[in-house]
Amino acid sequence: MTETEKAAQHTIPIPDNVLCVMKKLRNSGYESFVVGGCVRDALLGKTPKDYDITTNALPLQVKTLFAQNGFRVIETGLRHGTVTVLSNGTPVEVTTYRIDGAYSDGRHPDSVTFSDGIADDLSRRDFTINAMAYSPDAGFVDLFGGAEDLKNKRICCVGNPQKRFEEDALRMLRALRFSSVLGFAIAPETSDQIHRQKHLLEHLAKERITAEFLGLLCGQNASGVMREYRDIIAEILPPIAPMFGFAQHNLHHDADVWEHTLRVVDAVPSDDIVLRLAALLHDVGKPHCFTADADGVGHFYGHPAISADICEQIFSRYLRTDKKTASRVTLLVKSHDEPLLPPSRRILHRRLTKYGEEVLRQLLALHRADVIGQAPAYRGRLDELDEAERILDTLVQENACMRIGDLALNGRDLQNMGVAPGPPIGALLRALLSEVCDGVTPNTPDALRARAAQLIPRLTTGQQTSAKDGFQ
Repeated sequence: MTETEKAAQHTIPIPDNVLCVMKKLRNSGYESFVVGGCVRDALLGKTPKDYDITTNALPLQVKTLFAQNGFRVIETGLRHGTVTVLSNGTPVEVTTYRIDGAYSDGRHPDSVTFSDGIADDLSRRDFTINAMAYSPDAGFVDLFGGAEDLKNKRICCVGNPQKRFEEDALRMLRALRFSSVLGFAIAPETSDQIHRQKHLLEHLAKERITAEFLGLLCGQNASGVMREYRDIIAEILPPIAPMFGFAQHNLHHDADVWEHTLRVVDAVPSDDIVLRLAALLHDVGKPHCFTADADGVGHFYGHPAISADICEQIFSRYLRTDKKTASRVTLLVKSHDEPLLPPSRRILHRRLTKYGEEVLRQLLALHRADVIGQAPAYRGRLDELDEAERILDTLVQENACMRIGDLALNGRDLQNMGVAPGPPIGALLRALLSEVCDGVTPNTPDALRARAAQLIPRLTTGQQTSAKDGFQ
């Protein structure tokens, strides 16, 4: 098939604000194409998030052209040929065709040479599926078989994979992310060089690694990629390596710790980065606390706390997420074995009081995924988790008392009953909240006042009280 025939096969819808910039360039005698990810996504039937334009106009020519025609222009990266044009209030990046020089820092080219041919520009790109361009006038340009690779669901480097990864090691993680998100296989030559060149990843900034890894983790094929490229995952997250092949020797599990983990990752929603991270890390501490009893049955006593400690190390040394995400993931990992079954209103109400609705729902989702990741004989607990969800839904619908502030009695009421301000009031309120959660005392002013009157003498006489009363 000739290039003309290929071009006729593909037309890419382009938004008006982008077309406006392209037409302005063409009417001024320059070439212009949309290029890269927007072409890829359009061919996949997806709506591109943004559109990049490439042109033979030099950066200063682009800047002058649009500034003189009333467009706001931002000098995004003149040195590397990029100018941002605001078209109808939307930023559109315009980059001059270029040839990259050496990448001595493993990230940016030391120099760029501007070119007047789009072939030069496409040949420097990472993967064939990102090296396609389109213009309403010139048509579809695909010099490296990107459309065919899209059709065959394949990730393949443009040119020499070793050179591409030596230029920028992050491309290895990008390949894994694309494989995970798109569900594509990585071509053998490209895959081989990823394994061979993984040591280059140690030079990358943690922020860049985190962005690509989180994208990978939330992809449709995350478990498949992490299974095939576990050596790459261990390169960027060394604490996970002990999970590989670690047998559990327990009837609850028919897989080693790593394979169980991948099943759990699959079983939580792909669009919830907190749950995906919690699923990945929930058992990371297991290899560090394994014991076997006299019958050879494996146990992992205390593994949630150890896993949470390792989580903190991972978020401080290897991943750069926001503090809220790191804190929530660590909490879920630490609490993932807390008893929620068999389900009862008392247990769920207590957990609701302890964690709040959002965290408790995440814990239930993690419990569900954990069960799915275990041996099939134990899947019956999924029915119990369904019941736990129904009880939680009922508690939320009833606006169940969850905090001291939800009690129908407050500290001032207790002072009016003769309780001195300070710790005794807090202890009384905690005791009352505990009994309300257990269904022992109704959350009404009269019932709480009557129960408080029974508990007050214990405070004034200094008697020891039970944990059930909340005086601890």
